Amino acid sequence: MLGATGSIGTSTLDVIARHPERYRVHALTAHRSREPLLALCHRHRPAVAVLEREADAAWLRERLGEADLPIEVRSGPEALVAVAEAAEAEVVMSAIVGAAGLLPTLAAVRAGKRVLLANKEALVMSGALFMEAVSRHGATLLPIDSEHNAIYQCLPVEHRGGLARHGVTQLLLTASGGPFRGWSAEALAGVTPSQACAHPNWSMGQKISVDSATLMNKGLELIEACWLFDARPDQVEVVVHPQSVIHSMAAYSDGSVIAQLGNPDMRTPIAYGLAWPERIEAGVQALDLFQVARLDFEPPDEVAFPCLGLAREAMAAGGTAPAVLNAANEVAVAAFLAGRLPFTGIAELVARVRDAEPVAPADELEAILEADARARRTAEACLVRR
Repeated sequence: MLGATGSIGTSTLDVIARHPERYRVHALTAHRSREPLLALCHRHRPAVAVLEREADAAWLRERLGEADLPIEVRSGPEALVAVAEAAEAEVVMSAIVGAAGLLPTLAAVRAGKRVLLANKEALVMSGALFMEAVSRHGATLLPIDSEHNAIYQCLPVEHRGGLARHGVTQLLLTASGGPFRGWSAEALAGVTPSQACAHPNWSMGQKISVDSATLMNKGLELIEACWLFDARPDQVEVVVHPQSVIHSMAAYSDGSVIAQLGNPDMRTPIAYGLAWPERIEAGVQALDLFQVARLDFEPPDEVAFPCLGLAREAMAAGGTAPAVLNAANEVAVAAFLAGRLPFTGIAELVARVRDAEPVAPADELEAILEADARARRTAEACLVRR
């Protein structure tokens, strides 16, 4: 479980705990949340726990020793890769937020695991390389983002080779619109971090909540959808659907549109990924259509929310452009949350970094990581000059 203390991690562990006869946890990892990880270790008794810093790992090691829990504690990025490719782990949930999830997720793919992908940045940064590794090493890749999981359920089992080959004309990615749906660009200038993190439908971490508020999250999902489902950017349309009941759709050449519906609860796609091709109970309440009563749809406002267009342009540009987009956005969101950048400055900073960084081929991991690092340096330099 890569990213055990976040919202995806806790939801995954909730589903696992409902099926002790089917699953046991081999490894739990966290960034720096040592106290929450300690609590999870007490409850789930993994063989291994991983934290980023050795100081935190030493603290956890001592606490576990006091509790007489024989759990091995490791630290650092190498430890993340080691648990991701460990023979004991048949399934790897990739839920680390941001670019930090790329290397361990790719390690799990290269080890031929069933990879439950909740870290969209790994695929955004290294799409062609990542999907080639999935094919070469025989990994099973199952998307966990609610939108991509929905599309996966709406497509034929074998959907590679281009959408047209399977009679699919369009993928429809639904978006709640975030907390500022309908706001003007002028009104968005004064948005605070607390406002941006108050998502109307989903419970998520700060970074993903801000991405949802700017629609960058939907832009990253558009890029991810292109790689997952072998689609062109023009074959993916974003549809604002405030109720978050339809999680996404696939349109077919005969006029059919197949949709996946459900309550907005991440345990549904998590349970789907864990048990596929079977279905298991996830602890999610059944959808009551009479209570929902209506379903609304509208196009996204790309003038007030330019991040969506920036992501579409990055996917069309190809190469390292999506990695640059992602890196600049991570720096911009962190700066916004720290009070160093206004909400509308996020898209502005991403655009400035995009314009400053050349697009290079992304067929080597080293080139992708270098583009990521260079874009972060450029973004920080732009922040200093503001």
